[in-house]
Amino acid sequence: MNQKAIFSMAFAAVTAAMFITSATARASDTDDRIESSFKQTYVYKTYLKDDAIKVDVEKGVVTLTGTVAEESHMGLAQETAANLPGVTKVDNKLATKAEAAAANADLWINRKVKFALLVHRNVSAKNTTVEVKDGIVTLKGEATSAAQKELTTEYAQDIDNVKDVKNEMTVAATPTPVERTVGEKVDDASITAQIKTALWIHHSTSAMKTAVTTRNGEVTLTGIAKNAAEKSLVSKLVGDIQGVNSVKNEMTVAASKTE
Repeated sequence: MNQKAIFSMAFAAVTAAMFITSATARASDTDDRIESSFKQTYVYKTYLKDDAIKVDVEKGVVTLTGTVAEESHMGLAQETAANLPGVTKVDNKLATKAEAAAANADLWINRKVKFALLVHRNVSAKNTTVEVKDGIVTLKGEATSAAQKELTTEYAQDIDNVKDVKNEMTVAATPTPVERTVGEKVDDASITAQIKTALWIHHSTSAMKTAVTTRNGEVTLTGIAKNAAEKSLVSKLVGDIQGVNSVKNEMTVAASKTE
């Protein structure tokens, strides 16, 4: 290949790169202009300025995220963005503050239910799928036995802010024992942490009024239970925590108030 041909090829490559760079720069400028224009619109400055709206633009596609005060603002934001010059599409991911709060509450419930299933030995976090919508928990997966399915429901039902539990888990045709990790030793600090957290997420128990002492997996509980039922439940929950060998419940029951 002669030098002239080599030069021509190199020139073509450089020219193409310049065009690509130029096109990319123009697209970026357009995206920046769209974002700036959105925030300068009458609708944004009049109706949406107090909403937490984030605008991201890439190659003419506008993505709206964040929260707005009311549902009508979601439509206003979408229509305003869609009618700006250069916009090819609007991906509206906005939510009302109430929707965001509800979704956040459901997320926390989901995490608490999963934690309860994780730290208790006689249920299975691995084989249980947890879904939460408006405080209603739906459990799916496979239980090793009817007893495990029932206990899974019981643990989920007692989590703070759970309104109802729908247990759609199937039961294994042949009951199998709960899996144990042979030889695994859980340190006392971890046992105590699991217990205190479990008592905190269950609405029928009080982590604040329950003192926990752990020595070589042997747990001693002191403090005040509001009634005998709570004291019994605390013993049950603690006895099923990973790493607990025995439970000694020395909690006192609060005296009932009489008129």
